[in-house]
Amino acid sequence: MAACVSVLLLSACASQVEIREPTPSVEIPQSWDLSANTGEQDWPDSGWWKRFGSDELSQLVAQGQSSNLEIAAAISRVRQAEAQARIAGAPLLPNADFSTSINRALPLASSGSAVTSTSGLVEIGYEVDFWGKNRAGLAAAEASLQANRYDRETVALTVTSGIVSTYLQVLSLRDRIEIAQQNVDNAERVLKLVSAQSRAGSASPLDLARQRSAVAGQKAVIPDLKQQEREAQTALAILLGRPPQTFTVNEAGLAKILLPQVTPGLPSELLSRRPDIRHVEAELAAANANVANARAALFPSIRLTGSAGGQSNALLSLFNGPNMLANLGAGLVAPIFDAGRLSSQRDLAIAQKQELVQVYRSTVIAALSEVDTALGQIRSLDEQRKLKVTEMEQARFAFELSEIRYRVGAEDLMTVLDTQRSLSEVQNELGQIKLKRLKATVSLYKALGGGWQDVQARPAAEPTQGS
Repeated sequence: MAACVSVLLLSACASQVEIREPTPSVEIPQSWDLSANTGEQDWPDSGWWKRFGSDELSQLVAQGQSSNLEIAAAISRVRQAEAQARIAGAPLLPNADFSTSINRALPLASSGSAVTSTSGLVEIGYEVDFWGKNRAGLAAAEASLQANRYDRETVALTVTSGIVSTYLQVLSLRDRIEIAQQNVDNAERVLKLVSAQSRAGSASPLDLARQRSAVAGQKAVIPDLKQQEREAQTALAILLGRPPQTFTVNEAGLAKILLPQVTPGLPSELLSRRPDIRHVEAELAAANANVANARAALFPSIRLTGSAGGQSNALLSLFNGPNMLANLGAGLVAPIFDAGRLSSQRDLAIAQKQELVQVYRSTVIAALSEVDTALGQIRSLDEQRKLKVTEMEQARFAFELSEIRYRVGAEDLMTVLDTQRSLSEVQNELGQIKLKRLKATVSLYKALGGGWQDVQARPAAEPTQGS
């Protein structure tokens, strides 16, 4: 027994070896290429969607986070990983089994007598983890569990961003429907003017036909926009985990939506603020542990067994001293020939780890590029919006002036139609630019991690994170 205890202590010491390798080095820039040089660092907080100033949006995000089906599935995957981690940790502890049996022997001859025998046995087994195989298996399962937790956060961030973007899309389409209706009203007002002039003989039938065509064309835009608005609402309902028939957005348009400003911090901080990056790191840790497990499988395994029990012809005397028995044993199993199966499993684990190293680097580079792209879009769209506002003001002035001049006969109908078409186009373009600007902000929030931060993350300035 003393020898068994010593072996257990030695194996416990061997199994405590940390299975971890440094995170692959990735060159991290000192600053964002298109970030405003304000000296401030304003990373998004966990309630970043509240910066858009919509109470309805905040309520919808809360509903989505509690009812979205993809998030629920991700939570189930976390629970599965927790169970797998418990399963992987079981071999580190001894296992015990109890068995009992009762047998009755009946004589075939008339002179014999029936004999009843009973037995009970407790068997304890333990695999000595000299090479750390079981410990590596547990480390791999725990790393996979952590990866699933990070994946759950990634799904939640994606769903939240989708809810915000789709909500903004619905409001933008309602604005476009309103603009289209205004254009119809303008066209019908001009049509009344042309009809009056046609009756007075100052407008030709051609002018009347052109204006009627313009009115029909403006009206034809509205059904398609309404269908797009319905489809966007349906997509939003799905993200909320609700039937589309029981859901509707109350807000009328984007007029009350704010345009938040974001000044990101240092790029190196992104490594601890994006759950997808932490997810790949956890997968890499699991791959490291799998390599250790595959290597340990090449070495012999030692299993200690012990049993104690009793056997008797009388049930009441089963555990009396003369009927008790005990057994201790140790077994060693070493691979001799397996046609290269174990070594191939080791090579497979190493190749999978090498793949994840490249996946990690690719994920970090993609994350950095997403932030810079979103920053560039915001800057470009802000400039476009300023110019487009000026263009719309001038287009409205031109349309109103052409309508007045047409009334007094100083302009022809084609000029009125051209200015009306220009106003309609610039109004739609301005609405599209505002939507793109809002969605670019959502993309930036998402690219920056959406306010998520791993409390167990390593410091951003750790040497292994950069070169």
